[in-house]
Amino acid sequence: MKAVIALGANIGNPKENLDIAVALLKEATDFQSISSYYSTAPVGGPEQPDYLNAVCIVESELPATDLLSLLHGIEKSMGRERIERWGPRTIDLDLIQYGSLLSKSEELELPHPRAHERRFVLEPWFEIEPDAILLTHGKISQLLEQLPK
Repeated sequence: MKAVIALGANIGNPKENLDIAVALLKEATDFQSISSYYSTAPVGGPEQPDYLNAVCIVESELPATDLLSLLHGIEKSMGRERIERWGPRTIDLDLIQYGSLLSKSEELELPHPRAHERRFVLEPWFEIEPDAILLTHGKISQLLEQLPK
């Protein structure tokens, strides 16, 4: 199934951290494409440095919860600590959408519940898949038009 994964980092060396995460995703999945890296201001949380963000598309046969565990494992291997919600991080890997799967469990909500309001997700996704549709909200091109710059 096609998975849309958002990547972000803002501490340590963010570009290097994204490069390492991409390399690890290439080892663990059938990696399809990656957007450019985007520098973005943090959304919510404490005062912190800007982020470097990207979106990639992979193919995987793993169940969604196993793919999420894989993403969390990559984060942990790269020193991610979940101390403060929306706080700074060495790496953040979010499963945005997985095939046509809809999930609203405590463990996994798909599509990602805030993807439609996050330019740092939609813009890089649009770059690599301009016709993409966020299952719960429609065409990402239209969602982008509705967001403030």
